[in-house]
Amino acid sequence: MVREIRIYYEGDGRLKSGFDKFFEPLKEKAREYRCRFRLIAGGGNPARDFADAVATHADSWNILLKDSEGPAKATAASSICQHQGLDPSHADSIFWMVEMMEAWFHADKDELARFYGEGFKRNELKRNPKVEQIPKKDLADGLRAATRGTLQKGAYHKTAHGPALLARIDRDRVRRAAPNCDKLFRAVLAKLSQK
Repeated sequence: MVREIRIYYEGDGRLKSGFDKFFEPLKEKAREYRCRFRLIAGGGNPARDFADAVATHADSWNILLKDSEGPAKATAASSICQHQGLDPSHADSIFWMVEMMEAWFHADKDELARFYGEGFKRNELKRNPKVEQIPKKDLADGLRAATRGTLQKGAYHKTAHGPALLARIDRDRVRRAAPNCDKLFRAVLAKLSQK
């Protein structure tokens, strides 16, 4: 059984509090199995941090979570392993936010509206419920346009608003709208239940 799960996520360390809340059910399940659960900001080069962790924390399950920056490609995880000099088996420990973390916010437009309040323009966001199919540019442009005129928060800012949004969005809605997010949840739960 795994004794420690380390998720190296792409992004600023200030996002940690939001990821902590978003992944709370996984953290709770890990506690039940007496497994340590850590979230670690990957900052400048999360793939390298992941590769270093594979070498330095070999007894842990090291996971890389990063933006795909485009449509998810089946070979992307293998390419990271090859580039980092890792065994191809580590590709199963790489998960994607498709095309970027902000797609998860689009999965819960109701919470976005509550968070931003007066002046939020929901119609500026793409209506596609399959948020992983929304191009990165449309995700970013839509959030900017929808929030620009809000009276309380102002335009979307990743490190100013991202942690609070991650903590507030409905993870079940995100899992239904973002299959790669659901894949991460299912993989961690399956790993924890292995004897």
